[in-house]
Amino acid sequence: MQKQRVLTGITTTGTPHLGNYVGAIRPAIAASQSADIDSYLFLADYHALIKCQDPQHVHQSTREIAATWLALGLDPQKTHFYRQSDVPQIPELMWVLTCLTAKGLMNRAHAYKAAVQANEEAGEDPDFGVTMGLYSYPVLMAADILMFNAHKVPVGKDQIQHVEMARDIAQRFNHHFGEVFTLPEAVVDDVAVLSGLDGRKMSKSYGNTIPLFDTPKKLQKSINKIKTNLLEPGDPKDPDDSVVFEFWQAFANEEQVAYMREQYASGIAWGQAKKELFALIDEELAPARERYNELMQDIGYIENQLQLGAERARDEASVTIEKVRRAVGIHKMI
Repeated sequence: MQKQRVLTGITTTGTPHLGNYVGAIRPAIAASQSADIDSYLFLADYHALIKCQDPQHVHQSTREIAATWLALGLDPQKTHFYRQSDVPQIPELMWVLTCLTAKGLMNRAHAYKAAVQANEEAGEDPDFGVTMGLYSYPVLMAADILMFNAHKVPVGKDQIQHVEMARDIAQRFNHHFGEVFTLPEAVVDDVAVLSGLDGRKMSKSYGNTIPLFDTPKKLQKSINKIKTNLLEPGDPKDPDDSVVFEFWQAFANEEQVAYMREQYASGIAWGQAKKELFALIDEELAPARERYNELMQDIGYIENQLQLGAERARDEASVTIEKVRRAVGIHKMI
């Protein structure tokens, strides 16, 4: 029986935070350890250029994200772990797909429509500040997915459309040139989505994140900033309306969740709840934090792992791109 190919990209535009860990990194690493899954995990540094034109920031983010995944237990021998820019067949495939992709399909992309709407509301030209990178982003994502014929693509709800677009593009290619690409499916996992310090979704754009591998002192300080209500110690509290409890539930086992529900009913003080939350999170992250700090001092090891992964990825991509070239008539005479 063929393994299910599952592909996940991580855009290299920031420092990993607790929301990334709970919502994407932890479940992806767990899935990669399954004997039934063939995992493809890549650093999407070409995608990063759409959002960020600070070369030092993109480079540092790549380093931090690679070290994070390795520190948390990703096994490069059991997964395909590579940097997008190390696989030149991906942008080549993007161009071929671009030549088949209807402009009307790109016009309907959520990110582009949101940019146009924001411009119109501000009285600007609809395409003010819109780059072809932003506009063509779904085609690059399609190339990432189709290059390795991924079956499943875990995404957040805001990315479902892009996987559907990749599927549409693959169908169009297959219709014109024969069956070359697997039709991918978006998978929206039922995993926790952490709120940030202010109660909104944890996001770099909101500035409400908690860096994953902050020092214990900084982690404690961040947890102390989590928004709470004004209920006093001794007042019963609703765990289902508490960001502190949301964090607790994301890191605790069933027994620990039941314990904290009892504490809320008994009126635990917010300071005590945050103190216990810090201890819980720190216990889980401490070993990985130590390994992360070691890796950040050993860039040679990180780069070696990425190059080994890239070599494997290029070997597979070479086979796919040769099929694509032959399908569209771009190949040697013999």
